[in-house]
Amino acid sequence: MLSEYLPILIFIIVGLLLGTVLITLGSLLGPKRPDSEKLSPYECGFEAFEDARMKFDVRYYLVAILFIIFDLEIAFLFPWAVVLEEIGLAGFLAMMIFLGVLIVGFIYEWKKGALEWQ
Repeated sequence: MLSEYLPILIFIIVGLLLGTVLITLGSLLGPKRPDSEKLSPYECGFEAFEDARMKFDVRYYLVAILFIIFDLEIAFLFPWAVVLEEIGLAGFLAMMIFLGVLIVGFIYEWKKGALEWQ
């Protein structure tokens, strides 16, 4: 059973190695022209502030939470795709219901304006 997951493990290892190599090459070969603007702190789309308890817009958190929710739910598609032939039509229909609920939730958030930055 573990041999069925070997391609996924290889995919993860190749992805990590490729990412590490590309980041290392970019940092070694890329131009380095630091100035005051590049070295200044940047936080969530607005200027850095002195007071850590300053109130700011909650939309940053809302978008982050929505991303995490939809991203994690999409992660359920990978194990489902691996065992799709074994679970048959019942598993396929269950996943279609799950995706339907996910799409309804996405449409609800879209209609409520949670994804707009006004």
